[in-house]
Amino acid sequence: MSGIIGRKMASKAISALNMSRVFASRTFSSAAKEMTVRDALNSALDEEMSADPKVFVMGEEVGEYQGAYKITKGLLDKYGPERVVDTPITEAGFAGIGVGAAYHGLKPIIEFMTFNFSMQAIDHIINSAAKSNYMSAGQISVPIVFRGPNGAAAGVGAQHSQCYAAWFGACPGLKVLAPYSSEDARGLLKAAIRDPDPVIEREGKDVTITAFSKMVGYALQAAEILAKEGISAEVINLRSIRPLDRPTINASVRKTNRLVTVEEGFPQHGVGAEICASVVEESFEYLDAPVERISGADVPMPYAANLERMAVPQVEDIVRAAKRACYRAAKSVPMAATA
Repeated sequence: MSGIIGRKMASKAISALNMSRVFASRTFSSAAKEMTVRDALNSALDEEMSADPKVFVMGEEVGEYQGAYKITKGLLDKYGPERVVDTPITEAGFAGIGVGAAYHGLKPIIEFMTFNFSMQAIDHIINSAAKSNYMSAGQISVPIVFRGPNGAAAGVGAQHSQCYAAWFGACPGLKVLAPYSSEDARGLLKAAIRDPDPVIEREGKDVTITAFSKMVGYALQAAEILAKEGISAEVINLRSIRPLDRPTINASVRKTNRLVTVEEGFPQHGVGAEICASVVEESFEYLDAPVERISGADVPMPYAANLERMAVPQVEDIVRAAKRACYRAAKSVPMAATA
């Protein structure tokens, strides 16, 4: 599952991050211990709320139930109902309240149970939050964060399974982040007001694979398989969808001369399409093979588990695409021969 967080600064654009994450902060913990993504987000929230009394959390079941995914566990007891606010099932309502609070200098973290439900509040996210700083010539700051899970989960149907990275990534005034690991989630949540850079998770020389959120794990698995077959894949964890670090992507492609993009979202007008455009514009002469784009199927997400698996990218899809890019794919059998 992925998620999105959004936050805005006084002189910069608002942020909206992707996977279970949250907003900005001041310091990083030096404690080197393993933790789940859930615990990473919870600790980041706790530290930010402790450091700044203007920070508060609002959303469905964030208080008494301690979060649909337990991201806000323990925060109600520690900070009370004025800073951990349970709301009715009305995304448009509590997102609008959050934007209004941000106008007045508070720092709300608005949690959506899934980013599919952010569609109920998209007018507040885009028109009220993202555009206000620009339209007011920098006079209105909207320090708000929108966070929650994004993309396919497991058999929850089309209305709970869509990836919105490309949707929000297309909007000026938003910053869209897509953490993959616990370290990503904690760090990006705490540093959303800064400009997060992509990270090369695995270096290689034969093909570049770009991915974000859950797909980073799939890309790393594919790279392990490819390595056994003599293909050295470089995997880039994008982390940030907007801004998109084009120099990092193009530098990698100029080294490997091949590109495979991976995302859960729909193929048309997707994140991969934007990456392809950047590489064609800036590094076309370095390409030794056509760019391979892997995305979700161009259909609403099926409910049945077997169909859902067919609708989202799998490790084997990435392996096949990388082999095609490296001209290692098995030769296809002519149709006439299959009769």
